[in-house]
Parts: sequence; C-alpha cells; structure tokens
Amino acid sequence: MSKQQLVDMIEAFDRLAAADFTMGAQWRAVHEICQAHEGEAPFDWGHALCHRIEGDEWNADYWYRRAGKRRENRPVAEEWSAMRAELSTHR
Repeated sequence: MSKQQLVDMIEAFDRLAAADFTMGAQWRAVHEICQAHEGEAPFDWGHALCHRIEGDEWNADYWYRRAGKRRENRPVAEEWSAMRAELSTHR
C-alpha cells in the first residue's frame, strides 16, 4: 500500500461524508477503492464502514474482523472521524 492509495481512500471518504454518507456514486467510488485493496487492514476497515452505510451489518462485521477492528455502536459520521484521525497518522 502506498501513501497515495491511502490518501485517495481518505479523500474519497471525505467526499462521501460531504454527501452525508448516502448511497450513490460517492459510496460506489469508496467501495471500489476498498475492494481493490482487499487484505490491507486500512482498506478492509474502510470496506467495513461502507457496508455499515449500506445497512449490511453482517458484512460490515466480517470486514471489521478482517481489519482487526470491532464495530463501535456510534453514528457513521463519528466512526469516520475516528477512522480518519487514525489513518491520517499513516500518511
């Protein structure tokens, strides 16, 4: 994983956040980025958040496990804020 790939995911999630985490083109763009890097923990974590947004909790939990994370019972916006802060330290 390059730093630029991580930046690309963060920026895509920022655009999704600006769209209030709604399903649509921004969601698909983030999901595609995460799928392209399956097996890399930061992207698996992003994949988990995508499926939370989608409402597929079972699938989200699978990706959280793959990322070595646990799903927190907090709003998606708060989850993204915490995730963004942690991922930004890797940039």
